[in-house]
Amino acid sequence: MSAGTGALESGTGAPVPDKSVVLARGLGVRMQQPDASARLDREQASAADAGMKGMIPFGRPFLDYVLSALADAGYRQACLVIGPEHEAIREYYTRIRRPTRIEVSFAIQERALGTADAVAAAERFVAGERFLVINSDNYYPVEACRALRTLGSAGLAAFARDDLVRDGNIGADRVRQFAVVRVDAAGDLLDIIEKPDEAALAALGPDVWISMNCWTFTASIFRACANIRPSPRGELEVTDAVRYAITSLGERFRVLQFRLPVLDVSTRGDVAPVAVRLAGIEARP
Repeated sequence: MSAGTGALESGTGAPVPDKSVVLARGLGVRMQQPDASARLDREQASAADAGMKGMIPFGRPFLDYVLSALADAGYRQACLVIGPEHEAIREYYTRIRRPTRIEVSFAIQERALGTADAVAAAERFVAGERFLVINSDNYYPVEACRALRTLGSAGLAAFARDDLVRDGNIGADRVRQFAVVRVDAAGDLLDIIEKPDEAALAALGPDVWISMNCWTFTASIFRACANIRPSPRGELEVTDAVRYAITSLGERFRVLQFRLPVLDVSTRGDVAPVAVRLAGIEARP
């Protein structure tokens, strides 16, 4: 679908976006680490050795499930942000198994400088429109992606911590390391706290909401990405770009809260439990 041809949002006259950006540039360092207890077949182990999390096969590559969910949510265009060394991903989606329900294009992030730098690589694809951003190693609920598409503003899907642990494949110890979200009474994003300590978690109350890097952005995010400095980890972080957009550009981010699981394929130990949860789901990108 060409730019600007999406359906109109009810009551606003603004087009509903049909563009999504999938961050697939990561180095996959944790996936490459050996794990004698992990159960991977030969093809899965090969993709894991290369750090290509999105191409780990579950009957079909994990990315096929991600793109299929985007198509189910109403997105008609997806830009995969990849590295120059990821020719296998381009080959798969342009020659081996071209998607039929969603148009796939590519943006190159020359070096793995962080998530904000990866988002910036897709600026030409976005062409000034509002757009979704997700990770290539997470399988998000269709409901969350669809709700962000029709939100009408910048926003974030936040997920209840207890539901991620109970219904997904993310253990309690690991989810404690994820970024948590602070929301005001109007449902707007106040802040994202990276790796919160126990005091910070206690201050949030009984319901803790997690950011799984599932955003809808306006084009102002590119200005924000261009004006931040590397984090203490030495990376250009999309969370820092969001803070800049809020404090310096006056951008409002609505937070949509979901009690639904998100599947995460970060380590070799994730492969077997994700395979169980994907069983019975048809990938039709």
